[in-house]
Amino acid sequence: MSKQDTVLSVKDLEVQFNTRGGVVQAVRNVTFDLKRGEALAIVGESGSGKSVSAQTIMRLIPTPPGKIKTGSIVFNGQDILKMSEREMEAIRGKEIGMIFQDPMTSLNPTITIGNQITEVLIKHQKMSRQQAKDRAIEMLRLVGLPNPEQRYAQYPHEFSGGMRQRAMIAVSLACDPTLLIADEPTTALDVTIQAQILELMKDLQKRLGTSIIMITHDLGIVADMCDRVIVMYAGKVVEEGTKEEIFKNPKHPYTRGLLRSLPRLDQPKDEPLIPIDGTPPNMMHPPIGCAFCDRCGDAMKICAEQDAEITSHSETHASRCWLNHVV
Repeated sequence: MSKQDTVLSVKDLEVQFNTRGGVVQAVRNVTFDLKRGEALAIVGESGSGKSVSAQTIMRLIPTPPGKIKTGSIVFNGQDILKMSEREMEAIRGKEIGMIFQDPMTSLNPTITIGNQITEVLIKHQKMSRQQAKDRAIEMLRLVGLPNPEQRYAQYPHEFSGGMRQRAMIAVSLACDPTLLIADEPTTALDVTIQAQILELMKDLQKRLGTSIIMITHDLGIVADMCDRVIVMYAGKVVEEGTKEEIFKNPKHPYTRGLLRSLPRLDQPKDEPLIPIDGTPPNMMHPPIGCAFCDRCGDAMKICAEQDAEITSHSETHASRCWLNHVV
């Protein structure tokens, strides 16, 4: 992969939070790249570090209590972690857009939907107010909202959940960003609206060449729209590969556990789903060895004593597990 093809390169990222109870090690040594026009999924259960990684890319981690301990985040050749807040403001919304998990708390309830789009365009694209209004109405039409001229003047509380999420996407895409981060964009939506939102994102990716980071619990969404998958557990990347490699040939026990816990069309109706027993570790005191050790049926003595190094299975597929080490 050439450097020209790489939009985002995250290397050795560590993020922690100082709390009254101690230091929470939320993200530990995370490294990945994102190509231009690629859709990358980051999956894992709650508390695995997915959203914190995404918010760190946007430099939205509250400091304090948050602290970026080590690492680099290079976006289009520039290290985001070395930028001033003023420099970041020029990138947020213009070059990197983000769709948050709950649009009702992300959209300002006191400002009309139209004005929330136009203020982004006036600031970043230096448009006149009329130009920004025309573009905002065009964006509302693009994301599939009916009567966009009327919706332009309405407030978030006048929209349904699916409409608010579409409006959030319109805000995020108004400046044609190079990178779109979608943090659980369809969590609170019914399956029909969910399918429409995903279809919209795929269409926009194809038309605008936008790179997408999709943070989700839903492996069905991953199979539908993502090219590559990163599996996170306890703040670390435990497996990475193409969609086909992760679904057809998972190498880490945690990835296999996630896939086993999903219902399948080809399995008998009376066959129960197999949950992953146990709970994630306390990230104030993460284990010395593999964080998944206590929940893994294949755990060995070395798993509790030392975390495994990364094993490459192909140019695109790698995992962090002692079972895959060649002795």
